[in-house]
Amino acid sequence: MFKNVFRSGFLIRTAHVILTWVITLILFLHDTDLRRQRENGELMQPVVFSLLVLLSVMLYFTVSLMDPGFVLSDSVKGSGEELEEMIPQNPISRLRRCGYCLLQQPMRAKHCQACKHCVRRFDHHCPWIENCVGERNHCCFIIYLAVQLLALLWALQIAWSGFHSSDSWKLWLIVNGFLLASLCVVGVLSLVVVLLLGCHLFLISINSTTWEFMSRHRISYLKSYSDEENPFDRGILCNLWDFFCMCRTVVWEQVYYRGSHNHV
Repeated sequence: MFKNVFRSGFLIRTAHVILTWVITLILFLHDTDLRRQRENGELMQPVVFSLLVLLSVMLYFTVSLMDPGFVLSDSVKGSGEELEEMIPQNPISRLRRCGYCLLQQPMRAKHCQACKHCVRRFDHHCPWIENCVGERNHCCFIIYLAVQLLALLWALQIAWSGFHSSDSWKLWLIVNGFLLASLCVVGVLSLVVVLLLGCHLFLISINSTTWEFMSRHRISYLKSYSDEENPFDRGILCNLWDFFCMCRTVVWEQVYYRGSHNHV
């Protein structure tokens, strides 16, 4: 029973929610800007901050629980014989069978050992959300990171406003201990989220994934390209537009085939 609970991500998601609301409660209970504004009847910032934290939690569960783009059958759009007839001259771009789930694996898909499924446009498996980041939830993952970063930076400012001087270091730690611990946790998380968001925005701008960027020397459809070349890259603006605005399944074999012709 406990093994199944852990596999489902219940413990990780519970820990995330508890940590989020414990830190939020500490920021409200200490003599910070939030508490002073609330006591003075200025409820705008406390309400907005609480809603921002709530939004970050909702986005966390959305990204954590949604289908990242699992390949569940061979009947995927643009695959099989239809796709091979459309792209007959490039054997690298043809679908292959996954060695684990034995399903036809679209280009840019990868089998995730943790999720036990192939994932379309696989980016990485995130242990914090206990889910893969792939074609269907990658955009939501970026939005979640942006909202989370905004909440964390605001929390840093709030925590900093609550420190007060004391006659001794011991007394200062007693008065500000919980606030200092919250500041350290929020600071570390802010740094991690900044790095994650920056890396992902860079990869999105060149239409690459974390898996492709880190393991391109082992990926068959990228071996013929140099490190500076990417057959899926359509320019920064087009890449960003396609990622954030085009909510559809992309047949990457067709994109690759056009890119291969340009490469030649």
